[in-house]
Amino acid sequence: MNTPSTNTPSTSQDLAQLSCSPRQQALGDTDIATLHALLPQWTLQNGKLCRDFGFKNYYQTLAFVNALAYMTHTQDHHPELIITYKTCAVRYDTHSVNQSAGGLSENDFICAAKADLIFQSSQVTP
Repeated sequence: MNTPSTNTPSTSQDLAQLSCSPRQQALGDTDIATLHALLPQWTLQNGKLCRDFGFKNYYQTLAFVNALAYMTHTQDHHPELIITYKTCAVRYDTHSVNQSAGGLSENDFICAAKADLIFQSSQVTP
């Protein structure tokens, strides 16, 4: 992979344990396919890594958004969000790669894996 991590992730949990770092080059098609396979609920649309998360109500939606905002701030890698009453659409791409032309980087997949963990933890009922 372009600018690979110390260890190539083999599961989404491995991916979620990584941290984002500055990227110059977008991933190639092979690397995108390898990382995308670790995140089966995410889709590739118009050069972005996308997932719609569903919730029972607006409170749960906003709780997820706030947790996601905290995570993305700590990673310094921010997605596009579309928030409605019971859904949050998340779209990742890396604007800074390819001489600022954009594309997908490992950071997009790292944050997507972390978003999945946030969502999974939000679905646990006491």
